[in-house]
Amino acid sequence: MTRPGRPAGPASDTATVVLTAALDLLLTEGAAALTPQRLHTATGVSRSTIYRHWPAPSDVLSALIDVAPLRVHAPTGDVVADLHSEVDLLCDRLRDKPVGGFLRALIAAASLDPSAADLRRRYVEDLLAPFHTALSGADLPRADRDDAVAAVAAPLLVDALLLDRPPNRDRAHQAVDEVLERLPRP
Repeated sequence: MTRPGRPAGPASDTATVVLTAALDLLLTEGAAALTPQRLHTATGVSRSTIYRHWPAPSDVLSALIDVAPLRVHAPTGDVVADLHSEVDLLCDRLRDKPVGGFLRALIAAASLDPSAADLRRRYVEDLLAPFHTALSGADLPRADRDDAVAAVAAPLLVDALLLDRPPNRDRAHQAVDEVLERLPRP
């Protein structure tokens, strides 16, 4: 038996329209533009629908993270090659507007809204997950794996987000080699 009333979530076409407009607003105007009124103006979707499903900018940010494409990459078993491949992919993603711009907007939003800080951490963890997967073949304790990922990814994030320059691919590859040299040998 079906229950009368509204469905739990927005129709997929409504969600697509709103979230596509939200990403554009986020990248051009920042997280402050993600209000229900502004999304209504940009999309024509009723304010009540937007308020019901995305009442606050942090709800829109969370929905955007939920629909962000995650790149699934099976490790080859060659930790060195897998890490170098992940470095190249992260450099490309940080350079490209959707990922780099989205992360910059999350950082700005987190300075105003503590709930956005959790979203920023979640998004960064998603970006770094492939590095953890690549290192899973190295049979390291979690803390050592976290340190290795940070040693490789942190300079890329600093370049892209704080220094506003392209991530230094060569330095990142050198960091991978240095991290791998420090790992215990089986």
